[in-house]
Amino acid sequence: MQSIKFFTGALFLALTLLASAQAEPPTITPQPGTSTQDASGFDYKEALKTSQQAIGNRLSNHRFMSSTGGVLFMEELKGKPLVISLIYTSCFHTCPMTTRNLAKVVAKAKDALGDQSFNVALIGFDVENDTPSAMRYFGRQNDIDGNDWKLLSTDQATRDLLIKELGFIYFPSIRGFDHLVQSTVVDADGTIYRQVYGEVIDTPLLVEPLKDLVFGRPSSAQTFIGDMVNRVKLFCTTYDPVRDTYIFDYSLFIGIFAGLSVIIFVLIFIIREWKRTGRQR
Repeated sequence: MQSIKFFTGALFLALTLLASAQAEPPTITPQPGTSTQDASGFDYKEALKTSQQAIGNRLSNHRFMSSTGGVLFMEELKGKPLVISLIYTSCFHTCPMTTRNLAKVVAKAKDALGDQSFNVALIGFDVENDTPSAMRYFGRQNDIDGNDWKLLSTDQATRDLLIKELGFIYFPSIRGFDHLVQSTVVDADGTIYRQVYGEVIDTPLLVEPLKDLVFGRPSSAQTFIGDMVNRVKLFCTTYDPVRDTYIFDYSLFIGIFAGLSVIIFVLIFIIREWKRTGRQR
């Protein structure tokens, strides 16, 4: 009986270690600046609160004009995760810098998760000036490929509803517009999953929520094997801060396999001990 108690404890420990290995990565919370209001009256603390409250909102089927010509509806972007960034094309500093840095992180995310694993939409909120041609020019100036990114314009009514759903606040200022610099991660069903803030985004802030959505949620059409493969990718695709990139870490997979092997061995031992004890009685 002592041996059974010992191996029962070992089984519990192995299960605990396995659960720890498969736990979701910690949520990285943005740290806003200490100043909550600028000279023009823009309240960053209130903007951040509004932005966070938008998480869980379902986006409507908005109508956009594409920089490549034609009309695109939000429904066409569903089926895979979506990253949305709102800019205005006459911005000469913040929006270009934000877009260029976002493009670098998006490229790393596509390398780690797959080139077609998610969509990216850059939407102009200054509807009078952010025309399809202006968005196309903005994309060229900031090394954005209109084939990989959706560069979108819209009308005032659509813009007003969209920014309400996204929790995006802006108003005119002497600099053009004041607004919270945010990128919104939307799941495949069109529901806001995470908000990411800053002109320069740390790679994990964007890639981790995308990784959750790309690998962590099985679709109705997905096979059991396909789901298991995605689970392995979810747990074993890890961030390397030295190279600022994501790698597939085989050691995690080996650790999980070793943990499962220990659990199976312990279960077999317990069953044998239980049978042997029963025969002795």
